[in-house]
Amino acid sequence: MALPALTLPETTWLQRLSSQHDAQIPELELLDAYYEGEQPLSYMHPELLRRLDGRVRQVVVNWPELIADSLDERLDVTGFRLGGRDAADRDLWRIWKANRLDLASQQAHIDALVMGRAFAIVGTNEADGSTPLVTVESPLEVHAEIDPRTRKVRAALKRWYDDEAAPGTSSQVATHATLYLPNETIWYTSQDGGAAWVEDRRDAHGMGEVPVVPLINRPRTRRRRTKPATLGRSELASVIPLSDAACKIATDMMVSAEFHAMPRRYALGFEQSDFVDAQGKPLTPWQAVAGVLWASPKSPKDDGVAVGQFPEADLSNFHNTLNALARLTSSLSGLPPHFLGYSTENPASADGIRSSEGRHIKRAERRQRSFGDGWEQVMRLVLLVRDGRIPPEALRMECQWIDAATPTFAAQADAVTKLYAADKLLPRRASRRALGYSDAQIRDMEAEDQQAYARVVGGDQAAEYGPKPDPQPESDEDQAQAQSQADEPAARVPAPGRPQAPVFLAAGGAR
Repeated sequence: MALPALTLPETTWLQRLSSQHDAQIPELELLDAYYEGEQPLSYMHPELLRRLDGRVRQVVVNWPELIADSLDERLDVTGFRLGGRDAADRDLWRIWKANRLDLASQQAHIDALVMGRAFAIVGTNEADGSTPLVTVESPLEVHAEIDPRTRKVRAALKRWYDDEAAPGTSSQVATHATLYLPNETIWYTSQDGGAAWVEDRRDAHGMGEVPVVPLINRPRTRRRRTKPATLGRSELASVIPLSDAACKIATDMMVSAEFHAMPRRYALGFEQSDFVDAQGKPLTPWQAVAGVLWASPKSPKDDGVAVGQFPEADLSNFHNTLNALARLTSSLSGLPPHFLGYSTENPASADGIRSSEGRHIKRAERRQRSFGDGWEQVMRLVLLVRDGRIPPEALRMECQWIDAATPTFAAQADAVTKLYAADKLLPRRASRRALGYSDAQIRDMEAEDQQAYARVVGGDQAAEYGPKPDPQPESDEDQAQAQSQADEPAARVPAPGRPQAPVFLAAGGAR
């Protein structure tokens, strides 16, 4: 019978997580290579690579990078709203900005889209206790194990390397490790590449939570039951074979272009020894084909030799194959065809282009939901580290995102204006949020609205809305008339039952 997770010794957790992580690193590195465009060339015969003699390099059609970046461009966090609140929490956003998570969150999203998951670690900030430290980590360095019942992280491990390896050790072996458990964090070092770890220090924080949060792309229930459990699935998994095929076709096209850029010639009646350079050394087959001029003492009459030229071949078969692969990639990834450079003779209309982006937008909204769940847990841990508790309203926290769709601003403004004017179907604050303004910008707008209202109600209207006439010195007759009116105030009061004339504001409205 297996021991409960929380009773395993620290050394057991260290060995267990290290072995699980080591088993997953090769796949993670391969996925990362595909995103960076550094994957090996597939479908190319080794003999052809040898014969090309390094003259033609691989042509990388980096569709994996396009797929990941296209989704990441629609994933921008704009704030966090606690349960029961109308606006985003200012202090949580301050902590987000202080940790530069505007940039780091994009890095986490890219890693999660490419390798299936990324991680965020929350810790104490020694320089500022009111601003906990949040860092984003790569799955190449961090591994976590999920409790199958509670779905929470029950242990996590981070391993990294020194800039310079210790004497006698390899530069590619881990030299530092941090083990994260629910109630303590332990730091280790190794001088032999991770075969033996020595504890440096530990922090018994007693939070009851592992301060490591996985940001999972395309989570599935069955992958938690695999050995070792796999968190998430790469967005590139289904298109990698098509990308390999596109790289192969593109490379073949360049090889063919290299041959067909020159006249394809043939020579009959010659021997291989006839093809030599100026020093008499034999030419390689490629050098012979690529030669600008052939010269030989043999003659057609005496030696029966003949030379000629073949017509050039059409490369459209390569173009058609690339277009077919692009259409397949578009259907699997949800990318609009024009993202992959596929176009027709009849350009699509603006509405047609937006309609073709429907699946891609929906995929981005799904990623907002899965990544948002992770970022909400990160901010709950921030509150736990800072305040020692998680308030009830934080359990209903909402991660706010920018609109994943791509309508024009004019169309969006027109729609919002109509909804706001139609019996206030959309409130003013929601209208501004729908236009893409952040809560901080909305608060500034509302403050300016209040100032403008205060000036209208209690301010000097002429000074606000128009120039005032210059005051003129009063004559003795005017002063006497004003004094007489002041002595008889009853004469200026309207008679009972007689309506008083409306007084018009300087702005033109009746009061």
